[in-house]
Amino acid sequence: MPERTLPVPDGLAGERVDVGVAKLLGLSRTRVGQIADAGGVRIDFRSASKSDRLAAGALLSVEWTDEREPPPEPVAVPGLGVVHEDDDVIVVDKPAGVAAHPSPGWTGPSVVGGLAAAGVRVSTSGAAERAGVVHRLDAGTSGLMVVAKSEHAYTVLKRAFKERTVEKRYLALAQGHPDPTSGTIDAPIGRHPRSEYRFAVLADGRPSITHYETVEAFRAATLLDVHLETGRTHQIRVHFASLRHPLAGDTMYGADPVLAARLGLTRQWLHAVRLGFEHPSTGEWVEFESPLPEDLQVALDTLAE
Repeated sequence: MPERTLPVPDGLAGERVDVGVAKLLGLSRTRVGQIADAGGVRIDFRSASKSDRLAAGALLSVEWTDEREPPPEPVAVPGLGVVHEDDDVIVVDKPAGVAAHPSPGWTGPSVVGGLAAAGVRVSTSGAAERAGVVHRLDAGTSGLMVVAKSEHAYTVLKRAFKERTVEKRYLALAQGHPDPTSGTIDAPIGRHPRSEYRFAVLADGRPSITHYETVEAFRAATLLDVHLETGRTHQIRVHFASLRHPLAGDTMYGADPVLAARLGLTRQWLHAVRLGFEHPSTGEWVEFESPLPEDLQVALDTLAE
């Protein structure tokens, strides 16, 4: 039965137990939650729940049974396009309705499962169900993702995302007309206090910064070029919802269902259109682009009528 005892690093101060321990030990967040529920996580010799917060320097002890979660079933993903592939990385164009990796409560297809079904060997670093994943897109968001194939690429790309040297550009359609037409949203994001699957702008949330510029204004909505400085879960969706300009079609965060129906949207209008990073082996800057998928283009055409 493995056991680890170590002080909480400064970089994990304020993190939930399940998030911080997962990062420290390479376990999945779900597995850490199970360990905590069984009394296997202690902070300064007291049992901790998965939702407790870590404090820098506190003595963290974790004891668990040595069991690896099985890798995801390799299920083919129709529409999962390969934009670039070499020995270190594979850049994919993810369709909407596909998660980055399997997670509790998600029964649909995933990028990890699709790559496995296609015979693509990826990095084994991290938890088995997130093999090779160095960043994520929401299941309802389409566009570009890079997955690490080599262990070296995984390490380099994880550091690049942490140090914010990766260029991530999105096109987003926000309801109404954000004022100012171009600007920066600097507002911390954390888990919604009353909803397990939603996030919100919270005073004690993690620092989150979104830059945006207006591309085109329509009568009912505005097309935006969005540049992420940080990469929090649901960041773009939460930030624009906090301005009372939720993304069209994003009913989870307050979008108008009548407008969504008129535009034919069954998901948020959000597309990861451009991705750039230093190649982990050559150091050369590489950049990739993705065209708008049909459902988002149809929505734009409808707005322009």
